[in-house]
Amino acid sequence: MANTSGGAVLEASVVDMPEPHTSEHPVRAANGFVMLVVATALTLAGIALLVWGIVLLASGAGQGGVWVVILSVLMALLGFLMFFGLTAVAPGEARVVQLLGRYVGTLRTPGFQWVNPVTLRRRVSTRIRNHETDVTKVNDADGNPIQIATVVVWQVRDTAQAVFEVDDFVEFVAIQAETAVRHIAGTYPYDSHGEPRLSLRDNADEINDQLSTEIAARVASAGVKVIESRIIHLAYAPEIAHAMLRRQQAGAVVAARQRIVEGAVGMVEMALAKLAEHDVVELDEERKAAMVSNLLVVLVGDRDTQPVVNTGTLYQ
Repeated sequence: MANTSGGAVLEASVVDMPEPHTSEHPVRAANGFVMLVVATALTLAGIALLVWGIVLLASGAGQGGVWVVILSVLMALLGFLMFFGLTAVAPGEARVVQLLGRYVGTLRTPGFQWVNPVTLRRRVSTRIRNHETDVTKVNDADGNPIQIATVVVWQVRDTAQAVFEVDDFVEFVAIQAETAVRHIAGTYPYDSHGEPRLSLRDNADEINDQLSTEIAARVASAGVKVIESRIIHLAYAPEIAHAMLRRQQAGAVVAARQRIVEGAVGMVEMALAKLAEHDVVELDEERKAAMVSNLLVVLVGDRDTQPVVNTGTLYQ
């Protein structure tokens, strides 16, 4: 809950999402270059032993040659299998490691590494991403149809939750972002129209914070962190846009007229006070009323006035 500058209170909506069952933890990995040397050595040694075993068998070594051949085949297969454990991790990505369906851990350290070769390694990008929602037509809190679109900046925080808690975390973020946008747009009016309440147009910062909070709550179970969300398109729907524009124009004209009248009254008061202070002319109540009327016509009118010179007395 946060207080806004207008005195209104912005309440954060609570989204009841299920708790995740998995959390990310690092997997034990060996240096990839060292294991590459070991795998190559085992493979070459197995090939060399195989050749020697074949030579022994050809020379009539009997059972000893058979064991040499079996050992060479096993060494070559082991060395060949170890090559499948070599994994290169680029900056800005991670590898989620599974062994027979069980989550083993996550590789986040960039570089050339080696893990169990019989594991499944799924690549997950940990870079910062943008998701821009389509221009959506919804009804605001006053029931007016509006068009709204947002951009959400997000990043994978927990790779295990992103992979195992939802089917497709990218699609999940997109759907939840659109859901939050629709909810926020339907909770607040497009314009406050001078009333002490939050609106989508007048309180952009508060609405963006509320939108980020709701999206973050919706995607937290998928291991996603929302960095920022912001409304990038906000307008009345075409069918009422012209009527709302005329309403805004009328409000602007009324406000301008009110300001002009307030200024004109102040100027008339000042003129009468100056005349009385310096004894320029003594006016009775009827002449003051006429002077006030003439000054207001001159000051408030939206067209240039045509002066009329009175060559007689004040009462003619």
